[in-house]
Amino acid sequence: MAKRDYYEVLGVSKGASADEIKKAYRKKAVQFHPDKNPDDKSAEDKFKEVGEAYEVLSDDQKRSAYDQMGHTAFEGGGAGRGGFHGGAVDPFDLFNQVFGGGGGGGGGGGIFEQFFGGGHNPDSSGEQRGSDLRYDMEIKFEEAVLGCEKKISITKLDVCAPCNGSGAKKGSGRKTCSICGGRGQVITQRGFFRMQQTCPECEGQGTMLKNPCRDCRGSGRVEKKSKIPLKVPEGVSTGTRLRCAGKGEAGVRGGSSGDLYVVLHVQPHEIFDRDEDDLLCDVPISFVTAALGGELKVPTLSGSASIKIPAGTQSGTIFRLKGRGVKNLQGYGTGDLNVKVQVEVPARLDKEQKAKLEEFAKLCGDDVNPQSKSFLEKAKNFFN
Repeated sequence: MAKRDYYEVLGVSKGASADEIKKAYRKKAVQFHPDKNPDDKSAEDKFKEVGEAYEVLSDDQKRSAYDQMGHTAFEGGGAGRGGFHGGAVDPFDLFNQVFGGGGGGGGGGGIFEQFFGGGHNPDSSGEQRGSDLRYDMEIKFEEAVLGCEKKISITKLDVCAPCNGSGAKKGSGRKTCSICGGRGQVITQRGFFRMQQTCPECEGQGTMLKNPCRDCRGSGRVEKKSKIPLKVPEGVSTGTRLRCAGKGEAGVRGGSSGDLYVVLHVQPHEIFDRDEDDLLCDVPISFVTAALGGELKVPTLSGSASIKIPAGTQSGTIFRLKGRGVKNLQGYGTGDLNVKVQVEVPARLDKEQKAKLEEFAKLCGDDVNPQSKSFLEKAKNFFN
């Protein structure tokens, strides 16, 4: 079968620069690499072909000979009249050299690992950071507004005391894995292909414990019940997430601990509602107080406060108490307490009370009920 033109194989023109040739090779070598195309004989052949083309066109002397004589420059026992060899380099070695992998044999290092899942740098100590934990906690409305201190009881993986988290029996250490020789990776060869995998014996660490701790079986962690103090700041709300650094699960074999994240859920209040940093409160007042005015005591989360009710106050009027709301969690001041008064109409009247109200109604003209007068004027058109 006749060989294809090397420039055509790489998809470049005959006047292509060295950088263009290298760029074209990198693209096609990755595209047709056997590890990216398992069990694809066509891709394997193309991978070899682009390697052969790049070996020639990346060398100035070989490229010059090829430009003058074509493939015949490399015929005759592998050497042409110029004494050059074409396609003699292992395509995997060439791949590693181009991508910075160094060593040969198609097996390990450099870009081979970057593209196809290798590149493991084993941690000889076997240390791993512990997992983060989440804890959902319900708190009272007052605790969310005013802040509080709580204690959390959880069961989690903690540092093993006998081995101090190392995973090794006291006085013992680690040894180099006899299977991978400390590399953390093993290489197996299947015909033309060399596969690099995590060492099953040391799990990619390169070393192993000489004598694992009996209590934790080498992990450096045991399950324990823990009580963790938590300071809840003023102004939190449902969904606020508090971080307790280093209070998550202990790390494996001395690794750093994870964090504990506490997610808050605030119980509703029987009197107050909340709108961001403002508190809302509905307070009933008597018909007499609304009409004549007076002083009204209202509850706050820091004690009671007084509001002056002007004569003629209507139901739904809001009175604002500055700074009696919620402290902003980011420190941007404190919200207000908004008190909405609801005028309470007497539900039951005795004969004397009813008579007095009827007398009062006769004394009242339209001027004492301006809102009713205005509404009736606007509604006349609907009654005609």
